[in-house]
Amino acid sequence: MRRKTAGNGRTGMNFSDFTDDVVRSVGFLSRIPMPGRFFAGHDGSLSRAVRAFPVAGLLIALPPSALLALLLACRTDPLLAALLALALQTMLTGALHEDGLSDTADGIGGGRDREAILRIMKDSRIGSYGAVALILSFAIRASALAAVADETTPAASAATLLGTAAASRAAMVWHWSLLPPARAGGVAASAGLPDGGATALALALGGLVGLLLLMPAASFLPAVAVLAISAATAWGFTRHVSARIGGHTGDTIGATQQLTEIMSLSALAVVA
Repeated sequence: MRRKTAGNGRTGMNFSDFTDDVVRSVGFLSRIPMPGRFFAGHDGSLSRAVRAFPVAGLLIALPPSALLALLLACRTDPLLAALLALALQTMLTGALHEDGLSDTADGIGGGRDREAILRIMKDSRIGSYGAVALILSFAIRASALAAVADETTPAASAATLLGTAAASRAAMVWHWSLLPPARAGGVAASAGLPDGGATALALALGGLVGLLLLMPAASFLPAVAVLAISAATAWGFTRHVSARIGGHTGDTIGATQQLTEIMSLSALAVVA
């Protein structure tokens, strides 16, 4: 994750504030143009705005999920439909989370100590670990989404993409809130740590919305199991990052989104 936009640190909850947070979150997490008036006069903090990350994930995933449903309704091969939907999603986010995954894979895979890991992660060049991580990310997500599509309706498949988008953005906030910044000058550090109330709301929204949207492809208990696996993945990755570099970076936040989405789709493909 390499972008900075405006926000503020208030945690008061009203419709107008939450709308502001949704718009700023979409602007931070994607390349979708947002009205400039929502960013005027704000200092770049996302401490409160992170509560809207799951809703922003839903909005960002709407066009890819609609494309997926349309292609499947037209009897397009499920794997091709899944790949095209993921391609559109990647275009909308500017490969923001994929960039975080590849940089994190290169750093943790190739760095022997904290300083080396952070140095490698900051390097814009992609290495073998990052390239393999990206290949596996697209391959696993597309295959899992195609497997779900084989067993469900186009609408349920689209809902699956929306549900994992919401839940994985909540996981980002969780990872972000559990660790201090690994370096003082990073984008994540300058955006501020998530407020406790904002984190709780993000997790509640991500869990509830994710559950409701995963249930068309699986019954209640399997959907709960999928979310539990996603949460365990985020927790385990956070512990590993803490042990290796002692804090989060924008890249590890993005990698959290990718890993939880991969595991959610894979688990759903097994139980659907």
